[in-house]
Amino acid sequence: MPDFIRIHPGDNVVVALRDIPAGTAFEGTAAKEDIPLGHKMAILSVEEGEAVVKYGFSIGHATAPITAGEWVHTHNMATNLSGEMEYTYTPHLQFPDPVKPKTFRGYRRPDGKVGVRNEIWIIPTVGCVNDVAKALVRENQYLVQGTVDGLYTFPHPFGCSQTGEDHAQTRKLLAALARHPNAGAVLVLSLGCENLTREQFLAELGEYDPERIKFLTCQEVSDEIETGGKLLKECAAYAAGFQREEIPASELVIGIKCGGSDGLSGITANPVVGRFSDLLCAQGGSTVLTEVPEMFGAEGFLLDRCVNEEVFHKAVDMINGFKAYFIRHHEVVYDNPSPGNKAGGITTLEDKSCGCVQKGGSTPIMDVIGYGDPVISKGLNMLYGPGNDLVSATALTAAGAHIILFTTGRGTPFGAPAPTMKLATNTPLAEKKSGWIDFNAGVVADGLRTLDESAADLIEKVLSVASGEQTCAERKGYREISIFKDGVVL
Repeated sequence: MPDFIRIHPGDNVVVALRDIPAGTAFEGTAAKEDIPLGHKMAILSVEEGEAVVKYGFSIGHATAPITAGEWVHTHNMATNLSGEMEYTYTPHLQFPDPVKPKTFRGYRRPDGKVGVRNEIWIIPTVGCVNDVAKALVRENQYLVQGTVDGLYTFPHPFGCSQTGEDHAQTRKLLAALARHPNAGAVLVLSLGCENLTREQFLAELGEYDPERIKFLTCQEVSDEIETGGKLLKECAAYAAGFQREEIPASELVIGIKCGGSDGLSGITANPVVGRFSDLLCAQGGSTVLTEVPEMFGAEGFLLDRCVNEEVFHKAVDMINGFKAYFIRHHEVVYDNPSPGNKAGGITTLEDKSCGCVQKGGSTPIMDVIGYGDPVISKGLNMLYGPGNDLVSATALTAAGAHIILFTTGRGTPFGAPAPTMKLATNTPLAEKKSGWIDFNAGVVADGLRTLDESAADLIEKVLSVASGEQTCAERKGYREISIFKDGVVL
């Protein structure tokens, strides 16, 4: 197993691929102190104020003189980011050579869409009925049989006492979930006096199949559990009519996300996902990249890949709009990374962002979509959403992601409504938390697989999950949503 990796020939730091004791050498430079897994060591002297370079990109500057062999982290470097940035469109487009798509076994819906699960979802329109929804799930598990893969609900605290954009976002997000093709049938559960009225929901939902989507307003019936059970039986009868069939991978939409990142995220799991994205796009499929605040400082890796100037301006508006959101709330735009990120070796936002955007691979960005909007363009898409794991994973599901690839160096157990695959950046995590981790990209750091080999392994794993193999989070029943909020609660 190698000790360090120099990601780019122009870097003046290397990254430890294991816990390195003082005295360990890399190309003639010996570590002057212990270097933890995922952390940086200088291989050249860096003067105070001079750039620290990783990924071939400045990830900050030295706050004190650094000599070769020293540990480089928060004690001797800081971010270069401050204020607003100007962006210029200088396109550099690398279209993948098309290849024949692989196949998986999914569910073809009457509208032509495809699901990788055939579940019944209960969508509460307001937090007041969360426990009713949970009771309906508990008491009707007998409906999960045959081709019906599961019965789930997604509690949330909203749908009432919200105003303006928040109310609109809740309405839009819940309607998008109701349209998700992984749900063979849906019960929309309301209270009856909430701000999010049935009329509003129907207007947001648009045209729908009344055999697939049922509605229950609890205040209008004497026994909501009994009535809900009858409606769920109708949902199950409808969903039971679907069978898995061979479907090309060109129909897949895969969300890509990271959380609990460490110093190996940008070296193993994220670039593996990036190569996976390139492979799927070459087969005619779609991927979705979000976490706008974790693009700050690494925009240059993305903006020049926008397929045209219109998409470029949408991307710039998305990034600047998120910065304005921070400023409007009197928050520091670049107050990142988290304590866990720092413990894992990430020092500045540029360091984190340069690793984060590796998930986007190298193909052109075909579209930029808003929160709650569906993916309509084949290829790589960017989605407006925060870095928060639950909020962004929910947004990816609402955008139509069949499966979410979630890379992590620290580990996390949660699951979104869409099957959420956890990819470890390092083998110790994969071994320690085998009940959380679905795929170990740490084998790249171990020297056992190349990035391309690991990406090829990953696409086979994704096709298996799309065909019905459950993720760790699914097996544990871990599924939840979190809705983006930015305003007043009445």
